[in-house]
Amino acid sequence: MKSFFTLLLGMALSSMMPGALADIPAPDVLIRDTAQEVLTIIKQDSDLKNGNQKKLLDLVEAKVLPHFDFERMTRLTAGKGWRTATPEQRQALTTEFRTLLVRTYTAAFSRFRDQTVEVKPARMQQSDEEVTIRTLIIKPGESSIAVDYEMEKKDTGWKVFDLSVEGASLVATYRGTFAEQIQQSGVDGLIKSLSEKNRSNAKESLQKADTK
Repeated sequence: MKSFFTLLLGMALSSMMPGALADIPAPDVLIRDTAQEVLTIIKQDSDLKNGNQKKLLDLVEAKVLPHFDFERMTRLTAGKGWRTATPEQRQALTTEFRTLLVRTYTAAFSRFRDQTVEVKPARMQQSDEEVTIRTLIIKPGESSIAVDYEMEKKDTGWKVFDLSVEGASLVATYRGTFAEQIQQSGVDGLIKSLSEKNRSNAKESLQKADTK
């Protein structure tokens, strides 16, 4: 399995811009056009290239997060645990999982250099509500990395609910860890574990920022 960093970098590079409801662009077009915009932003902003965490987080919030269905991602990842969780537990679990992913791939931005994204044409019918969009992360002198996006068409546009790198699904990667934690200490134990991890990540980010 390729590094999780590569997976998350692909997520960041292939974020999607919202389209008007009456004229929702095809999912492959959304990915292609916005990947180009994000790449341009990173290449032209010295703060982003130097790993400015505040700017990186703002970029992720603006260009990526509105177009991911974190609730569905969390539901798929938690599996049986989601079905037995209370509404309050579901909300807390979704919030902590979202924060974990945001922190992880925001850090991945700081290591971006000269990757590009090649988006394959979508194979879909006009009536399709779900589709897989296939892309390649390309870096000169290295092997290309296949990153696939599982997307669902919703009232507000296309949303990503899972993605994979070289066939390894993000949801599946975390599902085993979630299931083990829930079995050991229940949904509350999983929420606590994620919360502690997020606090640790936040503290580490602050320490790195202080050393720059």
